Amino acid sequence: MTLPPRISHALADLRREQQEPVCAYLYDLPALRERVRDMRAALPANCELFYAAKANPEAAVLRTLAPLVDGFEAASGGELAWLRQHCPGHPLIFGGPGKLESELEAALAGDLDAFHVESLHELRRLAALARRTGQAIPLLLRLNLKLDEAPDSRLVMGGKPTPFGLDEEALDQALAVLREEPLLTLKGLHFHLLSHQLDVAAHLQLIRAYCRTFRRIAQDAQLPLTLLNVGGGMGIDYRDPHGAFDWPGFCDALHQLVAEEGMADVRLRFEIGRYIAAPCGYYAMEVLDIKRNHGEYFAIARGGTHHFRTPAAQGHDHPFVVVRGEQRAEIEEQTVTLVGQLCTPKDVLARRQPIPALAVGDLLVFTLAGAYAWNISHRDFLMHAPPRMVFLED
Repeated sequence: MTLPPRISHALADLRREQQEPVCAYLYDLPALRERVRDMRAALPANCELFYAAKANPEAAVLRTLAPLVDGFEAASGGELAWLRQHCPGHPLIFGGPGKLESELEAALAGDLDAFHVESLHELRRLAALARRTGQAIPLLLRLNLKLDEAPDSRLVMGGKPTPFGLDEEALDQALAVLREEPLLTLKGLHFHLLSHQLDVAAHLQLIRAYCRTFRRIAQDAQLPLTLLNVGGGMGIDYRDPHGAFDWPGFCDALHQLVAEEGMADVRLRFEIGRYIAAPCGYYAMEVLDIKRNHGEYFAIARGGTHHFRTPAAQGHDHPFVVVRGEQRAEIEEQTVTLVGQLCTPKDVLARRQPIPALAVGDLLVFTLAGAYAWNISHRDFLMHAPPRMVFLED
């Protein structure tokens, strides 16, 4: 695996500029721009592409995506305010369980495309807010239904007991509430039952189940629904960087699925985070020490899982590239565990990896570090300095 020239040049610049050992995130914004353009172009005409800001809310990332996506998804009041600050005027959807009253009010005060309602209690709170303010409130019901056709995944958030969405019994009660509340405007339904999906055929099967369930509910309840949010869930394969979800192949088949299921008159909305942002990010750590302990080699580098939590959160050995420095190799053709500076044996980014040559001063550059990385990390532990944040343009 080799690094793009833009990343290699930026790392060389960092080495020249810094007196301290390198520890940095690098974000390839032109690559991100190109990726999203390609993703958007492959979708059928009735599809929308929203970005789930929880994956990576860096302002530069959001500003890069703003002209290219149809809108943004926020999962908290903080994300909602952040998105309005950095992407003003762009359509926003507001989801997530346990919304505060102040968040509901703040969301309604701005230009919101829709709330994603997670529970009956939340729906009744929105009804009370609508009556109090006299404002119409647009919403989608997030459903956690048991679908016979639903495939399995490493991260399943529906079809079984979870904190997310409404089950079959709650759906009937929600529709009854909506019939009594004219200021609540039901725009459509929202499904998001799983993440980390790598199997295109299985995900198409899931989308087909969403479409059929959407049609059945709309028909049974006599609702003229025109919007189906199918979530995201397309996976990045951290164990095999070349095994990611096949988006072009998925979109090719999606055109046929839309026609077969009679969904051309319905907007299919995707809200995707990890699959969009992960490939644009790199986390670079300079090797500080190499040691042999009880027969195994360890490379200790500046930084760690307090900056880059992805490997620990996902339970994998993260893919990386060694960028050799000027020092003669201290070890050659050895198996090495890559760790950070934390005082815990859990500060491991990759275990027992074969490395041709390594010396103090070399860089360990972890790829696929653009999503659920810095923003989910326990960054204040031990009070180490934060990494440098480098946003690359052409």
